Amino acid sequence: MDTLIPRSSLQQQPLGIITKPRYLELLENYLREELLLLDLSRDSAQELRLQPYREVFEFFIEDFKTYKPLLSSIKKAYEAMLAHQSEKIRALEPLKAKLATVKADCNEKILAMRAEEKAEISMLKKEKMNLLKLIDKKNEEKISLQSEVTKLRKTLAEEYLRYLTERDARKVLIADLNELRYQREDMSLVQSPGIWGEDPMKLTLALKMTRQDLARTQMELNTMKANFGDVVPRRDFEMQEKTNKDLQEQLESLRDDYEEVRKEHEILLQLHMSTLKERDQFYSELQEIQRTSTPRPDWAKCEDVVAGGRDRWHMLAEGKNSDQLVDVLLEEIGEGLLREKDFFPGLGYGENIPPFLRFDGNVENKKPTKQDVVNLLKEAWKERLAQEQKEKFPDFFFNFLERRFGPAAVAWAYTIFEHIRLFHSNEVMRQFYAVLMGKVSENVYIKQNEAVTQLLKEMTNVDSQNEGLLTMEQLSTVLKSTFPFKKEEKIQELMEAGGWHPNNSNADLLNYHALFKEDEMGQSTAFVQKLWEQYMEEKDEYLLELKQELGLELRDEVTLPKIRETLMIIDPSLDKQTLNDYLNQAFQLPVTELPEESDEKEKNIVRKLQTVLERLHMIDIRRKGPREQAPAN
Repeated sequence: MDTLIPRSSLQQQPLGIITKPRYLELLENYLREELLLLDLSRDSAQELRLQPYREVFEFFIEDFKTYKPLLSSIKKAYEAMLAHQSEKIRALEPLKAKLATVKADCNEKILAMRAEEKAEISMLKKEKMNLLKLIDKKNEEKISLQSEVTKLRKTLAEEYLRYLTERDARKVLIADLNELRYQREDMSLVQSPGIWGEDPMKLTLALKMTRQDLARTQMELNTMKANFGDVVPRRDFEMQEKTNKDLQEQLESLRDDYEEVRKEHEILLQLHMSTLKERDQFYSELQEIQRTSTPRPDWAKCEDVVAGGRDRWHMLAEGKNSDQLVDVLLEEIGEGLLREKDFFPGLGYGENIPPFLRFDGNVENKKPTKQDVVNLLKEAWKERLAQEQKEKFPDFFFNFLERRFGPAAVAWAYTIFEHIRLFHSNEVMRQFYAVLMGKVSENVYIKQNEAVTQLLKEMTNVDSQNEGLLTMEQLSTVLKSTFPFKKEEKIQELMEAGGWHPNNSNADLLNYHALFKEDEMGQSTAFVQKLWEQYMEEKDEYLLELKQELGLELRDEVTLPKIRETLMIIDPSLDKQTLNDYLNQAFQLPVTELPEESDEKEKNIVRKLQTVLERLHMIDIRRKGPREQAPAN
């Protein structure tokens, strides 16, 4: 660029001829040569390509002295904008990694859904085949019964015809016998009138009258025959009627069964069609995700990075999903950074800074081990539970550190805070951090520990021999008596967490003290963790039931009387003190300012439903009794 000719030395071109100025040609040639010399194969090719343009613009500014201030300000503005955009690009880099993790989680969920869908479709197909076989079987039984009914009707008609013929033959035979007997009597009377010792005229008259009676009786008999010739005996009629009724009942039952099976078949067909649509939709989503998602991370690469090598990484990664493995890596990285850091920058004295962290200047990092931090937190909880006059938890925490470490309390406060903020996989640190930052009330921790202690006490009472052993049946009985509102499946989950399996006998013995032990890092057993997990699930279900009973959206506002009424509906066993505690927390009212029930001031106390539910979620809220069932219609 040293060869550039100043603009003042350029010769003036003749009039009428429009050509580029010499200075402009020199600038363009220099720019072209610099661009050809650049290596554009690197990642920062765009920044390198910008550099020649920047230099040419600076030469241009230097040469035009009159416009230099304006051009310099323009250049600075563009440079500032470029620097700002570069900062934004660098800030968005972590989002790319987070997006990859989210896509990996989605891929896992879709694979799990595909597996569940495949198993469900297979089960529905088997059930469909069974139902089709049942329908065929019922149809065959129906045809068989119909043929049997037809056969019985034909047999009945034949028997009825035979009985009619036999009856008519008997009547004719009886009439012939009577006629022969009458003739023989007439002959005997004519031949030997003295035998009877009666007057023949009298006997003839009597015979005549008898014959008249016989004729009249015969006429009545014929009338009866004409009127009741087609009538069958009552006993036969009743037997046939009973048989017909039984067949009708069987036929109606078969019709009902057939109709029910037909409806179930239609429902299954509809369910099958909807399942097919969902399968196609999920398959399309899977194809789209597979097309746009990134490959799953190779977690085996972490073996050479994590301290402790392959064995320690396998121990840390056992039974964890991708999200949990990211937390483990973050804790490992954070632990290394904490060990390297000698000082923490003070956060100042702002109102939004917790009281125990208010300090200006650098704070020494005490660099304790995780075991030391866990032991300190356990001692803090022990002292907190022994307190009679409760102060705010952050104030108590700092006072505890002052009593323990004196002037170094601030350094220990920063050190412990950084540890509990980082190590969320540790149960003691996670719970202490939640209480310290006001995300959860300390009563949640205290009440849950009391529930665990009460459960251990109940097990000890059942153990009459004081051997430390219980049968599985005794364990189930103790769990049901201690937690009367838990469902049967929740009890089964607790027993499985305690070591029970479906193929075990109820007489198998269990060391119940082992269920409540903690390791050196304060981690509880799977049984106690399951108790905590079920408590959080039951709290969520309780608040969800409250929201559904209110029938409002989260953004809607709700009054204090409405919350009071709904709580009593879903949990009628709530006592007045507990109900008032819930209302004080939900609406952030002092005890003295909480209005009585039916007070007019209640209607003026309004809060957003989402805020009410979040505040209730922070405290120890649990069901006090069963909900009353609505009477059946």
